[in-house]
Amino acid sequence: MQRNRINLGPYILRLALPLGLSLLAAGLFLTTNNLQAYNRSAYPLHSNLPFNKRATLPNEASALLDRVQVPVEYKLLRGETVSDVFTKLGLQGPDVREAANALASRVDLRTLKAGNQYSAFFNPDSSLASFELTLTGTGRVAMQRRGEDWESTWQPFSREVKIRSVQGSLSGSLEGSVRQAGGPSALAYRMADVLQWDLDFSRDLKRGDHFEALYEEIQIEGQFHSIGNVFALVYENQGRLHEAYRYGDTGTYYDGEGHPLRKMFLRSPLRYSRVTSVFSHRRFHPVLKSYRPHYGVDYGAPVGTPVQVTANGEVISAGWDRGGGNVVKVKHPGGYVTAYLHLSRFASGIRPGARVRQGDIIAFTGATGLASGPHLDYRVKYRDKWIDPMSLKSVRDEPIPSYRLASFRAYLGELRASLKTGTAPKVPLPGSGRDTQLAATDAAPEPKRGSALAR
Repeated sequence: MQRNRINLGPYILRLALPLGLSLLAAGLFLTTNNLQAYNRSAYPLHSNLPFNKRATLPNEASALLDRVQVPVEYKLLRGETVSDVFTKLGLQGPDVREAANALASRVDLRTLKAGNQYSAFFNPDSSLASFELTLTGTGRVAMQRRGEDWESTWQPFSREVKIRSVQGSLSGSLEGSVRQAGGPSALAYRMADVLQWDLDFSRDLKRGDHFEALYEEIQIEGQFHSIGNVFALVYENQGRLHEAYRYGDTGTYYDGEGHPLRKMFLRSPLRYSRVTSVFSHRRFHPVLKSYRPHYGVDYGAPVGTPVQVTANGEVISAGWDRGGGNVVKVKHPGGYVTAYLHLSRFASGIRPGARVRQGDIIAFTGATGLASGPHLDYRVKYRDKWIDPMSLKSVRDEPIPSYRLASFRAYLGELRASLKTGTAPKVPLPGSGRDTQLAATDAAPEPKRGSALAR
């Protein structure tokens, strides 16, 4: 049995013809409207001219362009003066002095730093019309040229300080772990500063360590700017609890018993590094190819890493040693001497007799002398005998006086509660501003900084 076949051709033709006519009508309508708009326009577009012919704009448009100022962004270069800036922007002679004086009436020119951003606004004839300079974290000065004179105004940035708390565990680098917990990575560096006497952040941290912090977040114009005071910090390292609470107006940190964290010696002369060789009475020397004593601790670090003196003292030598290369030696109270070997260069002012304070930068790492690569060899001598820097028993500063312990314990209870609950402490925080507020921790924009803790 044959099936009946339906011819769809006539049906398709009937549908296509009206659709095509509709599209044609729409096209004619749009074209007609465009032509009418073109004819009604006060300034219809001209047809393209040959490249060697110039079209003249209507007088109204030309007058508008004459009032336009074109901004150009710059950054202050190292060693560049204000006079250099205005000369580069096209001013000459007395005009440079007038502009510099107008700027100096609003800001202290000595506070300008390389990297400060400024904007120049030019007239169509390339003459300087106005100038704006931004001081990071402070404000902006704007200068407008009025004939031969300059008018200047100062706009301070709005600054707000908020108290934040963060809790987390070490799952990789400290910087990354703080960021994962909702805090800014810059907090990791402040944590290292606070606990620098008790924890060596290059070797003591372990995965699974727990940390809690109560700190100030400084915002400029509603955006994250920096970390202010750290009021409380708890770090549990391999089962050992390290506590730090800022108390009093001096910025001193104390543990839970009221003992100051500051000690005679820092745990390490480098802020962030790694130990590549330990103190030993018999170590194979990688350059001399023989076994001999190694009376120091080696820290691997790139050339130019700042070296900080580990205790207050007096520089007794800063010069060349055949084996140690560039070496600095510092004498400390109690019969201690520290030595810093294989340096690339010394810091400014480091010479015999110079007084240094704990944490001062005295030199920079290198690979001078008998060194197989860039590193710092750090040594400690006690009563003319080399001792292991890692086993150095530090002497603490004076504890809180007994008559202030009750006040300290009440303050301590408030800080501990704030760490756990994220609520503002009821007692005044030392050094905090009047505009301090408490806010829940959340991720905030961070300053770009090298990941020294991200190893």
